[in-house]
Amino acid sequence: MQKGEFSKEFLQKITETEPKWMREKRLEAYALSESLPMPHTTKDDAWRRTVDMRTQDYWRRSRRSLRGFALEKYYPHVPTNGEQSAENVDYNAEGTAGLLVQVDGQLQYSSDAETLKEKGIYFAHLHTALQEQPELLRDYFMTKAATLETTLKSGNIARHNKFDALHGAFWQGGYLLHVPKGVKVELPLRVYIRMSEAAHADLSHVLIIVEEGSEVAILEDNSSTNPEASGLHSGAIEIFAGQNANVTYVQVQDWNRQVWNFATHRAIVARDAQLCWVTATFGSRLSKINQAVVLDGAGSSAQMLGLAFTDTRQHFDVSTAQEHASPHTISDLLYRTVLKDRAQTAWGGNIYVYPAANHTDAYQKNDNLLLSERAHADTLPGLEIEAHEVRCTHGATAGKIDADQVFYLMSRGLPYAQAEKLIVDGFFQPVMERIPLESVQEELSTSITRKLK
Repeated sequence: MQKGEFSKEFLQKITETEPKWMREKRLEAYALSESLPMPHTTKDDAWRRTVDMRTQDYWRRSRRSLRGFALEKYYPHVPTNGEQSAENVDYNAEGTAGLLVQVDGQLQYSSDAETLKEKGIYFAHLHTALQEQPELLRDYFMTKAATLETTLKSGNIARHNKFDALHGAFWQGGYLLHVPKGVKVELPLRVYIRMSEAAHADLSHVLIIVEEGSEVAILEDNSSTNPEASGLHSGAIEIFAGQNANVTYVQVQDWNRQVWNFATHRAIVARDAQLCWVTATFGSRLSKINQAVVLDGAGSSAQMLGLAFTDTRQHFDVSTAQEHASPHTISDLLYRTVLKDRAQTAWGGNIYVYPAANHTDAYQKNDNLLLSERAHADTLPGLEIEAHEVRCTHGATAGKIDADQVFYLMSRGLPYAQAEKLIVDGFFQPVMERIPLESVQEELSTSITRKLK
């Protein structure tokens, strides 16, 4: 597999066979990436809590963050056409309507689901989609959200920072899911995105378009096949839920401890549509996530559910935005995090209610459970309301494991480890019970058990 680099020459090489509009979009993003600095000081408010715990003492002295990260250490692969060998790739196709497996940006396997084709559903690797569905991508790929840029507080998905701009220029892999009007997919679709080679840069782009009156669930698993291979993930997710659509999207991130994880996520929810977005974070060395949901039609609603379990010296920093652009809209965010050892997390969540969005009902809650003295959690909820008739509330908690609860369970004959597990399971339960897929609940429970060992 050929290796590339983050240069204009490499960019021109990989876009030789792409449509003109995509080449122009990539080159525009590249020019932006060249003008943006790498986040490196605490004066940048969006990044001032993104600190690698392994270098925290150094950071305090020098006012620098991301020490140890160097972009030139990582490389994207040269894209190839068609499927590669799927040998030694672990995946579970049971109970799915369609399956896609990607390793190091290259398609390894995709199911040829006749049922999907009969219903007019398009589900394919993004490079394949660029050849087969160029007009659809031209209409939606980093475009629809950009048209709202002047009104959205969260801004353009490609303009947050240098990592977003690099993604816009060098994106590779990911997938397109297009569900046409009035189609309901009974079983969930499954996607596995893997990293295997050391120093690989995964630049996957996820584009989900669900048209009016349709219903679908997507389960996406991000992980490393080599626990020691260093890596970089700079990804993006775009979800478009059409009028009266019902979309469930679950992403489980379990990169190894050598991976730097940066991503921007955006969903736009149309009139009377419903979105359930579940984000589970277990892996990576450091994760910096920007996630925004825009309620862009009356009667639209969104649930943003998150759970994270960090240990050793992992760092997880997430910024969320619930943007109410239309009246009579509902958003409900619940993020729960467990921290062990010297892990550190930061969550900053904002509810934005625009002037036209009267009768908004918005809530956000972030809870943190600390299992050790040296773990640390920052939580910063916020509201920015420009309408008059709204109900917006928020809450946040951070605390140690309850010694009385541990004592009670141990007095009933349970060893400490089992007592701790029961408490952690109970802490995550309010998130788990709201996940509409039982299979996802079971998989997440297994991951939580593994982290407690």
